[in-house]
Amino acid sequence: MSKIVVVGANHAGTAAINTILNNYPEQEVVVFDRNSNISFLGCGMALWIGKQISGPEGLFYATKEGLEAKGAKIHMETEVEKIDFENKKVYATGKNGEKYEESYDKLILSTGSLPIDLNIPGKDLENVQFVKLYQNAEEVIKKLENKDIKDIVVVGAGYIGVELAEAFQRIGKNVELIDLADSCLSGYYDKEFRDLMNKNLADNGINLNYGEKVLEIKGNGKVEEVVTDKKSYKADMVILAVGFVPNTKSGKENLELFKNAYRVDLTQKTSMEDVYAIGDCATVYDNSIKDTNYIALATNAVRSGVVAAHNVCGTKLESVGVQGSNGISIYGLNMVSTGLTLEKAKRLGYNAVATSYEDLQKPGFIEHNNDKVLISIVYDMDTRRILGAQIASKQDISMGIHMFSLAIQEGVTIDKLKLLDIFFLPHFNQPYNYITMAA
Repeated sequence: MSKIVVVGANHAGTAAINTILNNYPEQEVVVFDRNSNISFLGCGMALWIGKQISGPEGLFYATKEGLEAKGAKIHMETEVEKIDFENKKVYATGKNGEKYEESYDKLILSTGSLPIDLNIPGKDLENVQFVKLYQNAEEVIKKLENKDIKDIVVVGAGYIGVELAEAFQRIGKNVELIDLADSCLSGYYDKEFRDLMNKNLADNGINLNYGEKVLEIKGNGKVEEVVTDKKSYKADMVILAVGFVPNTKSGKENLELFKNAYRVDLTQKTSMEDVYAIGDCATVYDNSIKDTNYIALATNAVRSGVVAAHNVCGTKLESVGVQGSNGISIYGLNMVSTGLTLEKAKRLGYNAVATSYEDLQKPGFIEHNNDKVLISIVYDMDTRRILGAQIASKQDISMGIHMFSLAIQEGVTIDKLKLLDIFFLPHFNQPYNYITMAA
């Protein structure tokens, strides 16, 4: 029997803990987490804030009691102060000052990521909010009970910023969306798709302010105004959603880093024997670029937790890598992507081109629940290898991106898609499918 200490019970940590307890019940598992709850689905925060779901209860899929019933020893609201890697000991402090010292045979670091803190005047004013944890969302919702909060500025037009902008508009707030980039979702989609989302946001009442740098947040105790390099915006609440950085505070002096994340191999092992890192604090192997990368996604986190769990228990299992597959749904517009955008592929030096195609999801004689689908496939002209794909529609086209994810993982060429066996039934699709037509 080995003693395994897990630092962090987020998505990655919970996946690792469950995998160990379900498959290796003889192992001793000790867990430290600084939060008061386990397994909060942060991707549902905007739905909760925007009142598209009745409450947060369904946003949890594991509990402290459930993990303890399986045999784990769980310390919640407990901060890990120090890790002695040489002597294999973890030192932590509980919320009431109680001290813990735990030795380990294997250590799994699942410390997640932290919101990027803008170094600007006024960031500490009341009603300037980060939104990542359950308690962050709970605090925002409680503050929104104050009907005087009418104007909300969201800084950052990535996935979280865009989702929150929709949520606030849905509950009747005036929303200003600000980003330094010239568009929303710039890391995930090429211009054709970003333009679709920008029009969608604007058509639904979101005020878009791109290419602006936030210089200062003003107010007298409470936030009143956001100042950029171009203009000022009235603000009763400000949401800072400019991205995340790996939380590597506990091991950065001892473990090798890449882009400030713990560099891990395909078994999730760090540069130190018996120390593993998973989730947002760790690197991934990116099949799109065939190299190490940092991609913070919950799906990556869960898979990394499963991989690490088996390896710390003696069963060798290697990650197959990731493609950064992701999706978003805003006011009924669904967009999914995987791999590289054309813009990023060119920046990385690929001789890349994109082929696009647009058509109805189903034959024209289907008069209801039938919308256009736009698809773009990015590939390398030299090798013909598929590098990325993007799909957008009012239809649910989300499952289609998984095929492209596998194609990138396995190095499939664009030519292999041309005569791909795709069934036709008018209830579902067209006889000339948009995937093969694009290829």
